[in-house]
Amino acid sequence: MKYETLKEELKRQINSGAIKPGGKLPSIRELSLQWACSKNTVIRAIDELEKEHLIYSIPKSGYYAIVRPSISEDQPPRRIDFAVAAPDPGIIPYEEIQHGLNRAVQLYGDHLFSYGDPLGFPSLREAISRHLAASQIFAGPERISIVSGSQQALHLLASMPFPNGKSAILVEQPCYPGMLKIMGLLGITAIGVARTESGLDLDELERHFRNNAIKFFYTVPRYHNPLGTSLSRVEKEAIASMAEKYDVFIVEDDYLADLEMDSKSDPICSYDYSGRVVYVRSFSKVMLPGLRLGAAVLPEALIKLFSMYKASSDLSTTALSQAALEIHLGSGLFQRHVARMRERYGVRMMALQEACSRDLNEKEGFRLSRSAGGIFAQLQLPDHLDAEELAAAVRQKDVHVLPTVYCYLPSVASTNSWRLSIIRTSEKEIEDGIRIIRQTADELTNQRKTSPLGRSAVTWI
Repeated sequence: MKYETLKEELKRQINSGAIKPGGKLPSIRELSLQWACSKNTVIRAIDELEKEHLIYSIPKSGYYAIVRPSISEDQPPRRIDFAVAAPDPGIIPYEEIQHGLNRAVQLYGDHLFSYGDPLGFPSLREAISRHLAASQIFAGPERISIVSGSQQALHLLASMPFPNGKSAILVEQPCYPGMLKIMGLLGITAIGVARTESGLDLDELERHFRNNAIKFFYTVPRYHNPLGTSLSRVEKEAIASMAEKYDVFIVEDDYLADLEMDSKSDPICSYDYSGRVVYVRSFSKVMLPGLRLGAAVLPEALIKLFSMYKASSDLSTTALSQAALEIHLGSGLFQRHVARMRERYGVRMMALQEACSRDLNEKEGFRLSRSAGGIFAQLQLPDHLDAEELAAAVRQKDVHVLPTVYCYLPSVASTNSWRLSIIRTSEKEIEDGIRIIRQTADELTNQRKTSPLGRSAVTWI
């Protein structure tokens, strides 16, 4: 049929680069004349391309390409990367970001090249205040600090003293490896509390709050890294209540809030009535990592001290990135991009769940955490397959994974598992990667059966 021919030709132009990433497609009228067909035929072809996530529409503007060839300098063509956590370069809206940067220079001029408020542009903080209200966080701009990525906020919070006079940090086990590195470098006393796919043991958490000198509890309630699961409302409310009861602050890392599928899922911060929750939000993870932008919503008791530590760290966050984010938030570009990312990653996560269900049998000891969204899921491995050994074996076949041993404190026993990321993988790559993992696991199992000493086949790596 003619619409299929038109669709395939447009797809060829997009994949070959004839239509550049972010480039505008010819109008429906132009395509209709060029192909001597009806507008309905063109619309049908366009609809099919949208369903395949190759193009997107901007009302009253037209249709734009969002996919580009996945081959890049840092990712060889054959590599299937379940380990990386940086956004897929193939769906980053480079042209939109360039528009935001150009517009920022036009609007702000000389202000972009001088030192600003350590807490960030007042106008951007107002825009973020409005943006956060959709997540049930109602904080004025005076409580918001712009940071150079959420990592900077975590480093500053770990470094500075807190009003409760306590010094230890309580972290979930497993947890975000970057937080573990911060605490290790700063020589901070770190205590672990177990978190599983089922959530937190609230009785154990309360014992830590009551018996240990906890400065703050670091938690990732939404789309946990590496588990991929989220805490329940009951758990979030209990954490906020315990924070007040035991004078413990909470650092809530909500790095993927913009990818939330459930509109009723609110952060711990929305249940904070005592001013003990520090809410950290990332904009780099869903937009462009190089912009290095995040926001920290601070309790009143921490604003002055955090501002002092922030100023001593970098004087102020880069002005050009701040201006670009403000323009993207105000124009709706950020919201539209997030909607595309949410849909794309949702499809990939479903593909991962289906591939693991088909190829990695739970009866054999494999189990993928039931992540409802986000970018991570944890794959539990059978006891006879060592996580690091199997990771080394699949790496020889250009499949990369992250053993979760890197997500645990040195004093805590890690589970025999991997963190799988879908952020840089297509649905086909997910299927191929899981199949390779299955084949490699079988090969390693058979080698152990035939080896007289039962030695690892990859101990030389």
